[in-house]
Amino acid sequence: MDSLITAAAHALAAGDPLGALNRVALRDDAAALALRGIAMAQLGDLARAKTLLRRAARAFGPKEAVARARCLVAEAEIALVSRDLTWPQKVLEGARAALEDHGDRVNAAYARYLEIRRLLLIGRLDAAEHGLAALDPAPLPPATRAAYELVVAGIAMRRLRTTVARASLARAAHAARLADIPALIAEVESASRAFDAPAARLVANGEARPLLLEEVEELLASGALVVDACRNVVRNAGTVVSLNTRPVLFALARTLGEAWPEDVARRTLLSRAFGAKHADESHRARLRVEIGRLRAELGTLAEVRATRQGFALVPRGAAKVVVLTPPIDEEHSAVLALLADGEAWSSSALALALGASQRTVQRALEQLAAADKVQSFGRGRARRWMTPPVPGFPTILLLPAPVPNG
Repeated sequence: MDSLITAAAHALAAGDPLGALNRVALRDDAAALALRGIAMAQLGDLARAKTLLRRAARAFGPKEAVARARCLVAEAEIALVSRDLTWPQKVLEGARAALEDHGDRVNAAYARYLEIRRLLLIGRLDAAEHGLAALDPAPLPPATRAAYELVVAGIAMRRLRTTVARASLARAAHAARLADIPALIAEVESASRAFDAPAARLVANGEARPLLLEEVEELLASGALVVDACRNVVRNAGTVVSLNTRPVLFALARTLGEAWPEDVARRTLLSRAFGAKHADESHRARLRVEIGRLRAELGTLAEVRATRQGFALVPRGAAKVVVLTPPIDEEHSAVLALLADGEAWSSSALALALGASQRTVQRALEQLAAADKVQSFGRGRARRWMTPPVPGFPTILLLPAPVPNG
């Protein structure tokens, strides 16, 4: 490897893409193309970066399997950053295997890190943790170690293990300072700010107040009956009842929870659950049916007791009932939560991350765009959606994840 290629590689490792381009911008050999592609990615020109990396991969000879694998890993990272979640993961797995076979442990570890980041983004926490267990962070350089700790913190925050998350963020900050890469330091600081921002709102006794993530963890361990509007579940200690696919039942449970210990009039329940402005006998009959279904779903967690005015929620074995809501509680808040990372998302990537149909996501985006809350650019398959990050709107509890069990 010649001196200019070596110098450009060192500049990229130090987070200096312009310094790297100054050395290889006019060269078209395979190594220079690869470095130019990585430099353009660091500068944010992802389309140009992808083109250069593909040219580099083709230019490397059949005996340069490691170099080609590194190009594929770089392209996979661009796909992740650009939220191309349909990028073929088998290609990345093959590149990681090639790097491991040739002893390039650092880049193989980075390839596995990208696999885990994608799993974390789409809410497959069990698979992400399994991949993380196979990754030894000891030999990683500071920059990759910081990325590793960010993933550990991300999983811990989704699992509501705040002590683990805070320790991982501290290690990530230390590693980022050792790497001395400004973009990486900024990413760690952003994650730390999200951790320390309100993650939810607590509604109890007719009043609402913000909660930090640590307070949410304490609440779920407190023994209270929690109607969780972040996950659409009702839970008490280790018992969790998901109503995620039963929106009418959850609307009833939430309305009853917000009014506890008081009851709720039938007219109010009809309005909140069915949107009925003028109730007739058919509405009242449907309410009785849905209340019966809610009683069956809640089982031993709570009783839905009929009163003269309507219905009341009576917990079994819990001292109080509280409602947990997102920090910004509005329609399509889950879509806004994903877009709040400042990246440009396609509707297909949003659908994959949310576990929803693409048409459902497209309708949500159209409504948000009409309200000037999101904006798009490009057309057809190249259309992307984004919004500036919303202050105080961390995505921790809204992004896809399994319900924590304790």
